Amino acid sequence: MTARRGRLTVYLGAAPGVGKTYGALDELHRRRARGTDVVVGLVETHGRSGTAHQLEGLEVLPRAVVEHRGTQLTELDVPAVLARRPQVVLVDELAHTNAPGSPHDKRWRDVHELLDAGIDVVTTVNVQHLESLNDDVARITGVQQRETVPDAVVRAADQIQLVDLPPQALRRRLAHGNVYRAEQVDASLSAFFRVGNLTALRELALLWLADLVDDDLAAYRRAHRIDQPWPARERVVVAVTGGPETDTLLRRGARIAQRAAGSELVAVHVLPSDGLPSTTPATIAAQRRLAESLGGTFHTVVGEDVASGVVEFARGVNATMIVVGVSRRGRLRSLLVEGNGPEIARLAGSIDVHLVTHEHARAGRRTSAARRSPLSRGRLLAGWVLALAGPVAVTALLALAEDLLSLPSDLMLFLALTVLVAIVGGLWPAIVSAVVGFVLLNWFFTQPTGRLTVADPENVLALTVFVLVAAAVASVVDLAARRASEAFRARAEASALAAISRSVLAGEDTAAALVARLRETFTLTAVALLERRDDGWRVLASDGTDPATTPEEASTVLTVDDTRALALSGRILPASDRRVLEAFASQVGILLTQERLRGQAAQALALEQADATRTALLAAVSHDLRTPLATIRASVDGLTSADLHLSAADRASLVETLADSTGRLERLIDNLLDLSRLQTGSVRPVLRATSLDEVVPLAIEGYAPSAVRMEVPEDLPLVRTDAGLLERVVANLVSNAVRHSPPGAPVTVSAATVADSVVVQVVDAGPGVDDELKERLFAPFQRLGDSSGAGLGLGLAVADGLARAVGAELRAEDTPGTGLTMVVTLPVAAPEPDGRRA
Repeated sequence: MTARRGRLTVYLGAAPGVGKTYGALDELHRRRARGTDVVVGLVETHGRSGTAHQLEGLEVLPRAVVEHRGTQLTELDVPAVLARRPQVVLVDELAHTNAPGSPHDKRWRDVHELLDAGIDVVTTVNVQHLESLNDDVARITGVQQRETVPDAVVRAADQIQLVDLPPQALRRRLAHGNVYRAEQVDASLSAFFRVGNLTALRELALLWLADLVDDDLAAYRRAHRIDQPWPARERVVVAVTGGPETDTLLRRGARIAQRAAGSELVAVHVLPSDGLPSTTPATIAAQRRLAESLGGTFHTVVGEDVASGVVEFARGVNATMIVVGVSRRGRLRSLLVEGNGPEIARLAGSIDVHLVTHEHARAGRRTSAARRSPLSRGRLLAGWVLALAGPVAVTALLALAEDLLSLPSDLMLFLALTVLVAIVGGLWPAIVSAVVGFVLLNWFFTQPTGRLTVADPENVLALTVFVLVAAAVASVVDLAARRASEAFRARAEASALAAISRSVLAGEDTAAALVARLRETFTLTAVALLERRDDGWRVLASDGTDPATTPEEASTVLTVDDTRALALSGRILPASDRRVLEAFASQVGILLTQERLRGQAAQALALEQADATRTALLAAVSHDLRTPLATIRASVDGLTSADLHLSAADRASLVETLADSTGRLERLIDNLLDLSRLQTGSVRPVLRATSLDEVVPLAIEGYAPSAVRMEVPEDLPLVRTDAGLLERVVANLVSNAVRHSPPGAPVTVSAATVADSVVVQVVDAGPGVDDELKERLFAPFQRLGDSSGAGLGLGLAVADGLARAVGAELRAEDTPGTGLTMVVTLPVAAPEPDGRRA
């Protein structure tokens, strides 16, 4: 079970002296009173009596002493905190830079180690030490803060408590000597602690915290699928048409946003659903630059009509106000087609709508269709053809059967035709069909015929009801088509999100696969996942043709987190897609977090395995190195001792023992070095065409023919390998085989061609290895079936690692009868153009 990570509480001070350390100590007293085990890891009182008084009754851990250039400095003693292991520890001044020689260079890294150990931490930091605000603070106060903490460290806190004081109150506290010593008060009041500086710092702190709270609110609304705007923060959306009045609207929106600190200006341009722009790209680009110069952001979305597109976008960004201009339509067109302003006001609901007049109002303009049918172009074309030709055809048929049918029958046939037109072509073709049918019925079949007058009032009622019923049916069919389109879209979105959620939670998708799925789902040209680094943007994953490498190159940008974003290239997406896109971005963030955690888990596993290897290695080396060294020492002492008179045979025996022990020690050290190189990835094989005649004889050198036999044909093809590394593989296999073979049973080294490979076999007649133990043969420190105690059990592990490094395959098989056969499969070298092997 994974240990709980500690919770981080940050007291964020708007300026020095506002009382953040005092407040943190007060929280420790409250927790202690509730029975929580709390300690003070480090607190800087700066000589303030109130802060020192707050330490009374709390356990304060001793500080660590660090020597630096002959001076003793004190820092947080992290090992002491870990050994004491309280539930909560207070660590003051999060942005502090530790003295050289400390375990970590920054105190916030000390805090992270405590959090990883499951200890809750209460800490403090001033707003001027936040990395993102460092330059702004320097411009305001004229003081460059050398100690900073990354914003992400503070943003990741479980709780942030803002500690603030009005500037005049803080200056009074300073004047009373509650912040600095008396000799520092005058200089501080006239420099850093000026009213303007304190006011600006206070605003920076409030705005920074407001951004964090706004992100949390957006995440909560997404998680709970809340579509209605929550006016927690002023966010002004300006509807940009691309017309000449846009500059006026943007500047008016900027002025409205500037009335409340922390407000945002967001400009949105809605394209028709066919994606065709209503103005030139140069005009849109100029208006984008103007919006950004006013401190806002510019977005382009696609919508069925401008009004609904603007309102959907405004709801998606949790806007509090929409700024829209008075229509440029002329008076006559305004009587027939209402402008976007009143339509936006009707659709906006709880969002305020600010209608701005301008010099181009009512001047007239070209407009596109306000609302487009959800039906395909083919159905629309068929509907219009049927609407115009159908009534004429029905009239001709009825004229042939004039004596057989009465007016009610004629009305029913024309009504059936109108219903058919509505099913095929939607609302407007059906209305045109009804009007044309009304005229034809009146002219040809209603007394008096040949005139548009109606003699019988009952016929007037029948014709009127016919037109109304036809229009109602056409409206219902059109509405049903729209609802079907919306339902299909919602089902597709739900299916896509469900699939991506399942794959992400199951750990099946990678960032590249998720990016590819996003591009495929929304039929985009390219999608790139970007990460901001100190030197610019870096592409983490991409899919499609010519993906964007910076957010500026993309058509649409989605923020994943503080440092990563999705850059979408291709068609501009509709405003209704924003929620789905944000869900995709959230899934990408979850996936990146999972990948990071999996990477950390893999690193931890590798470290654990390496630690286990080191432990086993030290335990084994302590014995296996001592044995040959002791033998060598004893042999050398015997050969060099003046007190011993050795015969020639004894001296030769000692020399032979010395040589054997030295060879054994050399092989042991070679295996250790090879294993170390393999584990660190420092083995760099040089693959070339090699003859086994160059390798095998060297590998079995030193063994008598009665111990090792070589059966390597001279006509074998060349193999692609590293001769030196392959020699070490074969030598280790031969050494292992000789050690396990009984006396008088030689080890055989043979080679043969099998398909496109050359197989080298090292065959012994030893006891062999059970099938269930063969998988463990190539793990370090294995002595399966070896009771001699000689060696560390590294030979086969090194041989397997080196074999994989040179592109060979090593496996163990049973020798017919008894024993073990080690099989090395090597690829045949490719032939050179002249027919020789490369």
